Amino acid sequence: MGVVENTDPALDEKAVIETAEAALDDIASIRREIGTVIFGQQNVVEQTILAVLSGGHALLVGVPGLAKTKLVGTLGTVLGLTDNRIQFTPDLMPSDILGSEVMDQDADGKRSFRFVAGPIFTQLLMADEINRASPRTQSALLQAMQEYHVTVAGTHHNLPEPFHVLATQNPLEQEGTYPLPEAQLDRFLMQVDVLYPELEAERRILLETTGLEEKQAAPVITASRLQEIQALVRRMPVSENVIDAILKLVRSARPGNGNEATDRHVAWGPGPRAGQAMMLCVRARALYDGRLAPSVDDVRALAEPVLQHRMALTFAARAEGMHVRDVIAGLVTDLSGD
Repeated sequence: MGVVENTDPALDEKAVIETAEAALDDIASIRREIGTVIFGQQNVVEQTILAVLSGGHALLVGVPGLAKTKLVGTLGTVLGLTDNRIQFTPDLMPSDILGSEVMDQDADGKRSFRFVAGPIFTQLLMADEINRASPRTQSALLQAMQEYHVTVAGTHHNLPEPFHVLATQNPLEQEGTYPLPEAQLDRFLMQVDVLYPELEAERRILLETTGLEEKQAAPVITASRLQEIQALVRRMPVSENVIDAILKLVRSARPGNGNEATDRHVAWGPGPRAGQAMMLCVRARALYDGRLAPSVDDVRALAEPVLQHRMALTFAARAEGMHVRDVIAGLVTDLSGD
């Protein structure tokens, strides 16, 4: 006798709600635990967590000393993930990231190759100052970030699950750096701008981090639980008006699609991967805020971190002192007018 599957949408919706309520408690605990170590920077913490909950990668851009490295390490601890850190330098080679094959010889004199895994074989990889490595080395991450495996000597090696890359970049110091190729930038779900902390947060930093003891984060969930929440994010419903808002925003950011400001200032715009990233991130943001479905407000809030690294201005626009954020702000205003 065959098994009859449940096709009642009401029961499926109830299961999603129950799962979401349990996830809300876990996310609240994650936020509290991170808040004991990272002071202020609510937007940075939120966007970084959203990238992980969405199953993607994030590029953290900010000057030194703003706790980017500490945030990544804290996330690894709180989320129960194994983590490794790679300091990117001009002399870093792809094998320093991926690993390499070495020749072994057994007692009988028989020789064989053995793969020695590199630091990329972890669940949370911090790529520190990623733009300091050469394009050849940066390309070592491309396959891993998109396909979640690496190829060494013609053999595929699967990466641990889940796998996330959180990279940092200094926007000021450009000597001895290499701009990230567009293909790699597009693989980052979001670009998270890390700004200076507010006064009260900086006061707390001074008090909490200069004593004899410094607080350490504790694990809150496990890697398997994180994967369950990531699966829940993909199951959350998205209304037609939110989908339409995403499509309008992404398409209006491309030259030749009828937006006058974009046609005048943008050299190239985001591809379909931007829309995919937005679909995941708005769902994660809704769950992060305790809601079971995203709204157009989520699209507006995430427009800048999702789009800014997927667009480039024309030479004339840069000469006028414009920034990609200015163009995105105009697109968000147009979206608000609907």
